[in-house]
Amino acid sequence: MEEWRFESAHDFGLSAEQRRLSLRREVGLESAISCFLWRSITRVYLAIAHRLEIRGRENLPAHAPFILVANHASHLDAIILGGILPLRFVGAVFPIAAGDTFFTKRASSIFATAFMNALPIWRKNCGAHSLEDLRERLLQGACIYILFPEGTRSRTGEMAPFRPGLGRLVAGTNIPIVPCHLNGTFAALPASRAVPRWKKILVRVGKPSSFAETANDRARWQSIAAATENAVRSLENG
Repeated sequence: MEEWRFESAHDFGLSAEQRRLSLRREVGLESAISCFLWRSITRVYLAIAHRLEIRGRENLPAHAPFILVANHASHLDAIILGGILPLRFVGAVFPIAAGDTFFTKRASSIFATAFMNALPIWRKNCGAHSLEDLRERLLQGACIYILFPEGTRSRTGEMAPFRPGLGRLVAGTNIPIVPCHLNGTFAALPASRAVPRWKKILVRVGKPSSFAETANDRARWQSIAAATENAVRSLENG
């Protein structure tokens, strides 16, 4: 039997501000409760205001870790993908959010962490160490990432090519990528609007893929991103 060892939390000793900006932030009791309440409220809102319909829910893995990947056209997207997951996962779900959008102001930073449990990626300065930290967390912990590989919200509703950072997270591992397609979020809340319209939203969830046999190098990262992009596009029309 392996000897038991005590390990302190990865964010132990960090200030509140440092914890919010850390990719190693762990979920405490207060955060878990606030995320649970937020998820419960938004599920009701999505059901009433947007008549949210989910197809392919059976394709969601029963256990973490895995990554939900989708097209990105609205601030509703991460809320929706978090809402389709069982509530038992609430403390394990981490949307990967743009640091320059959500983490430059104190109020939005507190909201992103306390209610969404988001982890920041700085789009203009995303070093290799950030992706390696995220990859290590997937390999070591039972966590779930919500990721939009386009890198930013679409301004036209059309999907842009996926960036290779996604491949760097999973190449050579058994971690599943679950492709999803969001229809209606651009009509409901495009980047040009601050208040959502009450438009119907449909989520299609595809079958997971893993890339355990794929080499962990730059060329293969791009091939993983391209394969996942094709999987998301194939869901658009059913």
